[in-house]
Amino acid sequence: MKIYDISQEVFSCEVFTGDPAPEKQMLCSMEKGDEYNLTAFSMCAHNGTHIDAPFHFIKDGKTVDELCLDALVGMAYVTGHQGIVSGDDAAEMLGKAKEKDPEAAKRILIKGSAEVSSEAAKVFADAEVLLLGNESQTVGPEDAPMEVHVILLGAGVILLEGVRLEDVSEGVYLLNAAPLNLSGADGSPCRAVLITAEE
Repeated sequence: MKIYDISQEVFSCEVFTGDPAPEKQMLCSMEKGDEYNLTAFSMCAHNGTHIDAPFHFIKDGKTVDELCLDALVGMAYVTGHQGIVSGDDAAEMLGKAKEKDPEAAKRILIKGSAEVSSEAAKVFADAEVLLLGNESQTVGPEDAPMEVHVILLGAGVILLEGVRLEDVSEGVYLLNAAPLNLSGADGSPCRAVLITAEE
């Protein structure tokens, strides 16, 4: 078994423009004479590697604590792409994934510098994928992410953004991207990992 950590380190992670960056505060430090170390931190729910719940862009959408973990833990398909993902690209990704493992085709992770177009978002939504992941801090265009988010989150597709897949080959893996159980939240950081039976 091999485990790939596809998460960013939190305090040095990428931050979407305008979002507050994570901050760490040492409340107690053994180096300073305290009996133990104690850390406090603050961060945006969408810093680094994180999931978007539908409530992020859908007024009455599900919040993080209402999500079914089946969407976030299960077989997934990693596929590579550079540039804008068209509707045809999305259909091809889904076709390849279904050939390898129909269950993995429900969770698609896009490796590379990819931007999901609204046409591709509709293809993924119509295919009823459970989760769509990418390496960027946002799944759609950085200067206008709303349309793609509304299409996907409106269809109940959970988004996994800010993953790191450079060391992961295309193929089928077991994904665990369970978020923190944050009541009423629109997103959550997660320690996303991919697991394969191969050594």
